[in-house]
Amino acid sequence: MDFFDSYDGIKLAYHVFGDGTPVVCLPGGPMQASAYLGDLGGLSAYRQLIMADLRGTGQSARPADTASYRCDRLVDDVEALREHLELDRMDLLAHSGGTNLAVLYATRHPERVRKLALIAPSIAAVGITITEEARRKSARLREGEPWFPAAFAALEKVMAGQATGDAFQAIAPFWYGRWDETAQAHKAAEDEQRNSEAAAVFGSEGAFAPEATRAALTGLSSPVLLLAGEVDLNSPPTAVTELAQLFPQAELVVQAGAGHFPWLDDAGRFVATTSTFLSAGHGTDDPSVPEIFGAPKGEVRPAG
Repeated sequence: MDFFDSYDGIKLAYHVFGDGTPVVCLPGGPMQASAYLGDLGGLSAYRQLIMADLRGTGQSARPADTASYRCDRLVDDVEALREHLELDRMDLLAHSGGTNLAVLYATRHPERVRKLALIAPSIAAVGITITEEARRKSARLREGEPWFPAAFAALEKVMAGQATGDAFQAIAPFWYGRWDETAQAHKAAEDEQRNSEAAAVFGSEGAFAPEATRAALTGLSSPVLLLAGEVDLNSPPTAVTELAQLFPQAELVVQAGAGHFPWLDDAGRFVATTSTFLSAGHGTDDPSVPEIFGAPKGEVRPAG
């Protein structure tokens, strides 16, 4: 674990896994410690992973100004980390809610982003709407699971505005491609890793300006990978497809059988896809890596 001082003097932490060319990784939650990312299923064997603990999470200090938890203000922390690492340009990988931060960073500092990998991305920063029917469609892909009836009933309550703690607990299996012991342990650790106060501020009023962000993305020249889980209830492939259309150089991959944490559901497939994208060339001699490069913008190429 290492530390750096951000623009306002606060001490922020980051964790380093592996060697080689660094990839700065932004966690989701929002505002969850980077520990839940692990080493992204073994991606650290191919690239050095710089796992950021955003302010107020993990080993990073909590600011006196809680308004600095807002997503648009966190951009300055990412820039301070880049400067600390002495990177002229960097590869940036983000997951879930953290992809909003990555997108805002890319629009504000496009010259600093070499490649951008958005994993199970959120769409809040660009104002895309996910319909209830889209979520039901993803959920129904799990009808054969023993936990499905109770989980689907709880999902209907959540979408009807009748959410309770029990309902959110009941829908937990939808977040994973396999609701096994690994997934259950991963989910159980979430509450201790997440700063709820910071999460409430992250997307608060003023954090996002969707029209301006969409306009700025049209000028982004960096290659972008968008990786969606086939059965991801939070970030359905239909929504990620719409998001992909906003980037001039986007490649969209749907990982078969994966939920919201694709590196847990099939680490080999996830690592093959992300490591190939992040490599200097567009292509590989490894037949296990999906042929995603060179696809028309927004085309879905399933991985798996």
